[in-house]
Amino acid sequence: MKVIICGAGQVGWQIARHLSGEKNDVIVVDNNPDLVRRATDTLDVQGVAGFASYPDILERAGAEDADMVIAATYSDEVNMVTCQVAHSVFGVPKKIARLRSQSYLTAIYSDLYRRDHMPIDVVISPEREVADAALRRLASPAAFDTVAFLDGQAELMGIMLDEDCPAINTPLRQLSDLFSTLRAIVVGVRRKGTLFAPEAGDQLFVGDEVYVFSHKEDSERALEIFGKTVTKQERVVIIGGGNVGLAVAQALETRAGRIRTKVIEKNRKSAERAADALERTIVLHGDGLNMELLNEAAIERADAVLAVTDDDKTNILAAVRAKSAGAKMAICLVNDPTLTSLMGPMDIDAHINPRTTTVSSILRHIRHGRVRVVYSIGDAEAEIIEAQVLSTSPIAGRYLRDVDFPEGVLVGALLKDGKVIRPTGRTRVDEGDVIAIFAMASDVPEVERLLQVTIDFF
Repeated sequence: MKVIICGAGQVGWQIARHLSGEKNDVIVVDNNPDLVRRATDTLDVQGVAGFASYPDILERAGAEDADMVIAATYSDEVNMVTCQVAHSVFGVPKKIARLRSQSYLTAIYSDLYRRDHMPIDVVISPEREVADAALRRLASPAAFDTVAFLDGQAELMGIMLDEDCPAINTPLRQLSDLFSTLRAIVVGVRRKGTLFAPEAGDQLFVGDEVYVFSHKEDSERALEIFGKTVTKQERVVIIGGGNVGLAVAQALETRAGRIRTKVIEKNRKSAERAADALERTIVLHGDGLNMELLNEAAIERADAVLAVTDDDKTNILAAVRAKSAGAKMAICLVNDPTLTSLMGPMDIDAHINPRTTTVSSILRHIRHGRVRVVYSIGDAEAEIIEAQVLSTSPIAGRYLRDVDFPEGVLVGALLKDGKVIRPTGRTRVDEGDVIAIFAMASDVPEVERLLQVTIDFF
């Protein structure tokens, strides 16, 4: 597959890294020659320096026979024009654009992206993706990561194991025997910084980060088995009232059950905009690092603090200060992946990386086969791929024990006839089933081969 990636920033570089590692023909375009050079020096990609929206630049990148254009520059307008040029001049079959401005994303303007208007096949919104991720963290405070799968009937939970975990030093096979009715399976373990797919005889140790794929109805029980208590969120303080903070506050207002939410925003115009848009949320104007303002927001009684300003260091410091003042849980938005190693030592419960959420959204539309959801774990170390099994897929009609999965691949669950089932070797995969698979990055191409039809195009 030939893919042109416009924008060599964090998101563009990460997508290029994914696709080039899977032997695709990748061309990176950016108007900053240094970013292009960084991509070509570190990845197996070609590079073109120039403005991606210019027809001659796209022509130099080989747009005339490209299968896909991914427009992920910092400018919404450049991304939109790039897709238009790719469609009108070069007839590129698939165009993906990252758009930040909320005005472009309003539902009443959705006709804008029809093929006869602004031909964009997929619109990705980082702010919406981050807001959704924040809401998932708030919904499962005992987990450092949560993602819904299989029509919301199952979820992936990231759980940090401590001394209180009853499952410590117990082989996974024994756990399966002890909790035979639990519809949950450990699909991934991160130990001392290394992520791997565990085998049945592996044990879990204090400090491990485990990824558990669970039926939604069994999530609380799974958390308890791994030593976590489930608490209800009643008081939430959001530091940062921009697009992300506002979207989270609006979503919390619509939730069943009374959630008392307060927003702290430093910029007066943004604070006024948030106050106008929110009905039951208190908006405070001021610095989220100011202790007096945090006390005014009753930070010591907060069940969760969400720091989502546009500055990483402010988010980290605000989360640390909130925890030290008595907040039960702190979540912060961090763009710089090198800062995530500080979360544990600083007692920050969870973090959200916009790059990871955006990359996951884009990958969903790149993977071969009838892929419905893709979630990228860590620094692109592994993926959870949810896909529908087609009649011509190599795994259709076979029992899982007979499928030659790579060592770094585990099946998390299947959706069969509308019901989520926990997979065993005796589980048969049939046409129409939806399967969720954990795969280490190096094994993703083989998983794609097992999922795709004989003759397949996206």
